[in-house]
Amino acid sequence: MSIGWRVHGDGRRVSPGAVVAPDERLTWPRTIGIGLQHVVAMFGATILVPAITGFPASTTLFFSAIGTVGFLLITGNRLPSYLGSSFAFIAPILAATASGGQSVAIGGILLTGVLLAVVGVVVHLAGARWIDLVMPPVVTGTIVALIGLNLAPVAWGLCQSEVVDGEIVQTGCSGFRAAPLTALVTLGSIILVTVLFRGMLGRLAILVGVLIGYVFALVRGEVDLAAVDEAAWVGLPTFTAPTLDLSVLALFLPVVFVLIAENVGHVKSVAAMTGTSYDALTGRALLADGVATTLAGVGGGSGTTTYAENIGVMAATRVYSTAAYWVAAAGALVLSMSPKFGALVGSVPDGVLGGAATLLYGMIGILGARIWVQNRVSFSDPVNLTTAAVALIIGIADYSWIPQAGLEFKGIALGTAAALGIYHLMRAIARWRGTSAEPASPASVPGGDEVKASAADSASAS
Repeated sequence: MSIGWRVHGDGRRVSPGAVVAPDERLTWPRTIGIGLQHVVAMFGATILVPAITGFPASTTLFFSAIGTVGFLLITGNRLPSYLGSSFAFIAPILAATASGGQSVAIGGILLTGVLLAVVGVVVHLAGARWIDLVMPPVVTGTIVALIGLNLAPVAWGLCQSEVVDGEIVQTGCSGFRAAPLTALVTLGSIILVTVLFRGMLGRLAILVGVLIGYVFALVRGEVDLAAVDEAAWVGLPTFTAPTLDLSVLALFLPVVFVLIAENVGHVKSVAAMTGTSYDALTGRALLADGVATTLAGVGGGSGTTTYAENIGVMAATRVYSTAAYWVAAAGALVLSMSPKFGALVGSVPDGVLGGAATLLYGMIGILGARIWVQNRVSFSDPVNLTTAAVALIIGIADYSWIPQAGLEFKGIALGTAAALGIYHLMRAIARWRGTSAEPASPASVPGGDEVKASAADSASAS
């Protein structure tokens, strides 16, 4: 591994048709500017996850920065990537927190990271072909879609009530229902910014929309700034030790499949844009993200993933230098050292989060469908149709199964198991009986880059 970079051309410009390769860089002022641009690109999505889950934003940023450094080191400084908060963790974190507390959810993140790291080692030693066989596009797309759609009730929110003088009185709501007008302003702002602006501003639609919603909520008196006033400007993030509970593993296991698809898709995306194959680094990328997620689980940060937002920045600038990502990691690390910043993120009210989540969760669901479209999944094939149909209903309705006291499997876990089990069982029987309707040369790319909630492609968000 080499940490040094050679200067691209004169270091000041990128010629038409050329790209700045991962082992190259522009002049340091330009490299620093692009690196900070990466921080801005990942910022909205990365802090939105802790805002929704209740995790400290500064802690999440800290482990995001550390994870990015680890990713660059493990991949030999050859694969440009920023590791931010993964949306796929939102549902299991909320479920685990509700049943066992935040430390149990953090333990689930740790277990997910360990499993992903093991997968990375296996892929590095055995190759990535088996991923295509276990997780064809119809399965990957279904898992991603059901994770997003399973969160729909969370976006709408719940209302608590109690009996007062014999009457049921509503005491408070979450999500969209907490402040419908604020939620509508937030959602409307995101929608309008997406189509009104080009370039970086358009790619930051969620961040801009949340800021507009926050100001609107502030004017309406819906924001509590007491914690912000009390927080120090400079200080270490808050670290929380995990509690390992194997009963939550079923909640987090589906996330491993999503992270695999995202990382594989990231490797393929960078290869397509630079004209260089990085398939040999697939195992290292999975291992690196697994290590980063494990570290986040050790200290209380959100699980990480490669970020499509940053793919958008690279596509726009044609600069794929890993030097820019070292700068981005340093920038995120500096931000994580401000407790006041973390408290400010924590002050975002439910109405704003509900408005953003309405788009965000739906986007995750549609990204699953996008995997089907881009990989030409045929639903005239009854195997594909049945796999998606059953798994989606299980995930959306949030089916549950309690085999014994204290052990519960819910919609996402059951839906994932159904997608994998139904597909492989039906495919095996159809081939044995000669009733298979699959094409002669089915698409085999898992479509992981479509899993990411890309601000560049979808106005989005580790």
